[in-house]
Amino acid sequence: MAGEELPADASSGHDPRPLHVRRQGLDPADELLAAGPLTRVTVGSGADAETRWMATTHAVVRQVMGDHKRFSTRRRWDRRDEIGGEGIFRPRELVGNLMDYDPPEHTRMRQKLTPGFTLRKMRRLQPSIEQIVTERLDAMEQAGSPADLIGFVADEVPGAVLCELIGVPRDDRVMFMQLCHGHLDASRSRKRRAAAGEAFSRYLLAMIARERKDPGEGLIGAVVAEHGDAATDEELRGFCVQVMLAGDDNISGMIGLGVLALLRHPEQIAAFRGDERSAQRAVDELIRYLTVTYSPTPRIAMEDVTIGDQVVKRGESVICALPAANRDPALTPDPERLDVMREPVPHVAFGHGVHHCLGAALARLELRTVYTALWRRFPGLRLADPAHEDMFRLTTPAYGLTELMVAW
Repeated sequence: MAGEELPADASSGHDPRPLHVRRQGLDPADELLAAGPLTRVTVGSGADAETRWMATTHAVVRQVMGDHKRFSTRRRWDRRDEIGGEGIFRPRELVGNLMDYDPPEHTRMRQKLTPGFTLRKMRRLQPSIEQIVTERLDAMEQAGSPADLIGFVADEVPGAVLCELIGVPRDDRVMFMQLCHGHLDASRSRKRRAAAGEAFSRYLLAMIARERKDPGEGLIGAVVAEHGDAATDEELRGFCVQVMLAGDDNISGMIGLGVLALLRHPEQIAAFRGDERSAQRAVDELIRYLTVTYSPTPRIAMEDVTIGDQVVKRGESVICALPAANRDPALTPDPERLDVMREPVPHVAFGHGVHHCLGAALARLELRTVYTALWRRFPGLRLADPAHEDMFRLTTPAYGLTELMVAW
């Protein structure tokens, strides 16, 4: 997906972006890490400016995300929609988006979707993921050294895996991803994004109708086979959109940034040449260290809540700064250091509580497959130009790279 290209030191000097999204290369910005556990921040500018709370420490972030009774993720779109009420209005684009549902509604929705993310489903997907990664590495090798790892691998593998997960036919996948990217691309005009979004929704609804008649082995087929009409077409459509938004950009960012981090720390690459357990541990450390998701859906206080010496009043919202929480010294010693031998810690890159990412196991499997296959195929992989200033994407939903030229 297209994003604004700025150099690695774009965080230096005045940065107009909200504090929770500021980065310095692979690290959260110093001013974010220096912020208090719960700080007032301004989001937006001019007439759109809004003051919110921002949580940065691991303990406070877990407290807020883990307390769904006092902190809601459901957005209010009507002034009659009282905090703690049943809800007056939910825009179509949020129907099926799990982050806009509170328990017990969220619980019922999530239970319908879990058949698509069972261990059995992940095992079934593994050969397909391996094949997709192999095909992309073949293409990169055939193009010759040097090559852009982002264009050949990071921007291609996640979408193909998600198509496999959902059940999109192979012949439709190029078109499907074009519609998806057109809908989510922030660099496009609102009108063009809306048109692509409508076409994307029409395709999904047509596919859902086919799956109801003849359920396949993908996510949609698994849900309709298990729950029938209890899962509505609009809910399934909305969840597929959410899956694409969360799984495409985040994994693309992790692939590119993970490879860059490992090339900067070549002594740690050995973890992906060893056994599966070492690779699993290394992936989890990379996920913690990089944390490409800036923050989940803001939480709205359902009542006055005291956190430390601060009171979050009913109706106020809290942004949870995940990169800062995962670099908290209270979480793990020396959190600024990448250490693929580090024992796994309860990081919050996948969220926490009832909204913990449903696709976390798939993300870990996908990343482990990419990193392992990459270094088995290209044991001498290196940066094509170590002096080149890395270009980070700063306007996409997840952090990442716009280009990573590698040689072998």
